Amino acid sequence: MATDNNTQAQQQAELQKRLWSIANDLRGNMDASEYRNYILGLIFYRFLSERVNDYGERLFEHDEVSFAEAYEQEDMRQAIRDEVTKGLGYFIEPQYLFPAMVAKIKAGNFDVEELQNAINEVQTSTLGQDSEEDFRGLFEDMDLSSTRLGNTVAKRSDMMGQVILRLADISFSGKDLQIDVLGDAYEYLIGQFAASAGKKAGEFYTPQQVSKILARIVTAGRDSLKKVYDPTMGSGSLLLRLGDYAKIGEYYGQELNSTTYNLARMNLLMHGVNYTRFSLYQGDTLEEDKVGEMTFDAVVANPPYSANWDPSDKLDDERFRKYGKTAPKSKADMAFVEHMLYHLNTDGTMAVVLPHGVLFRGAAEGTIRQFMIEHDNVLDAVIGLPANLFYGTSIPTVVLVFKKNRSNSDIFFIDASSDFEKGKNQNNLTDANVDKIITTYLQREDVDKYAHDASLDEIKENEYNLNIPRYVDTFEEEAPIDIDAVKAEIADIDKQIAASTAEFEALAAQLVETKKHDEK
Repeated sequence: MATDNNTQAQQQAELQKRLWSIANDLRGNMDASEYRNYILGLIFYRFLSERVNDYGERLFEHDEVSFAEAYEQEDMRQAIRDEVTKGLGYFIEPQYLFPAMVAKIKAGNFDVEELQNAINEVQTSTLGQDSEEDFRGLFEDMDLSSTRLGNTVAKRSDMMGQVILRLADISFSGKDLQIDVLGDAYEYLIGQFAASAGKKAGEFYTPQQVSKILARIVTAGRDSLKKVYDPTMGSGSLLLRLGDYAKIGEYYGQELNSTTYNLARMNLLMHGVNYTRFSLYQGDTLEEDKVGEMTFDAVVANPPYSANWDPSDKLDDERFRKYGKTAPKSKADMAFVEHMLYHLNTDGTMAVVLPHGVLFRGAAEGTIRQFMIEHDNVLDAVIGLPANLFYGTSIPTVVLVFKKNRSNSDIFFIDASSDFEKGKNQNNLTDANVDKIITTYLQREDVDKYAHDASLDEIKENEYNLNIPRYVDTFEEEAPIDIDAVKAEIADIDKQIAASTAEFEALAAQLVETKKHDEK
């Protein structure tokens, strides 16, 4: 088993090193968000291409012709297109498949405009199909006419040709590979681009270990979940993490940023989630609730912290009405919580990452917080995380866990803010740190200086202020000072000073003053 793990780690490390090297070839004058779109777009195109080729070859595995040869027969083309599109949701002609593209590059016959035609073919093939919405605009951020790739078509063709050839050298299949190579590659690159993107990174990426915490909490005790939802899904990594701990029926998500929305759709497809099993939407979640009246078995999110929003007329919205107050226009944190709770079903669990301010800020947020605790009794746990875990912000964050129809009224607090591994740019949670959080949450017992199960009376005594130090005392008493020892140490130092002073004065007395006579 250890050998298998070592082999897997070696495969991952080698794959990651090579992929990041390829990405760097595109860097040039582009920022991370630009060259991210090209490298991830090409990897995704290779993935789509290989799926079509594999599907086509299976259609003719008992015949004497290959998929490409069969497609050359004009009377068979439409039937082949229909069959592949029915199975995969899209189609790519053999002449546009990735291996064909590689062959043309090696023969010196490649033109970047042909790659553009191939990409267009993917979307065109979905028109009128159930998959049309899921594939629309997937490659719109991969601008192959951009002068950043070169000032001429020839230079752009050469640049993209080199990248395609280097991607072709990486094996994404084979009996010796023990990892989900393509999915792993994609997830790794998303993380690397997040590290390079600075403040923009928070728009599309939740660190893997934080995703694990949320995923393990909402799937605890559940082998399967019919429907899961992330209202601020970013690149979809948090949604996908749920599938590591439970069988997921359908994935739902919404994302404001169009580029990130495309990234999420690619990410789910790359991880083997068929287009029929996800419904992802683009738009402002608070302004345009695309999932309507649906409720979900699990709701997770890492929304933008203290974002601006428009609270006007929101008390007419069913999601916010019962709280009587709206979140401030400069701090939408509680609005996201209200939205998520509205879409959580009665047996589901919800986990959201937010800044600490939601625990203690007053005014409208205090009113909303009190209503959730006292009237609805939905807040189940408060988990404080270390600072500097996220790309783009160094602030400490907190995970809030919610459940409906709770029979208990306590709130469980965990202070995990000191448990981390210091990294070069960000702090990291180790697997042991994550396991400790999850185990403590599930056991729900007090742990000295780490966790406390607070009764509703305690919460009321603190006027519904949930600031973690009010419930988890992490104060470390300093060792008592031995006054006699300190006095003795001072006396000894005084003796040393006196001796040094006497020695100095004796040396000074031996000095002879000399004068320099003026030259005549």
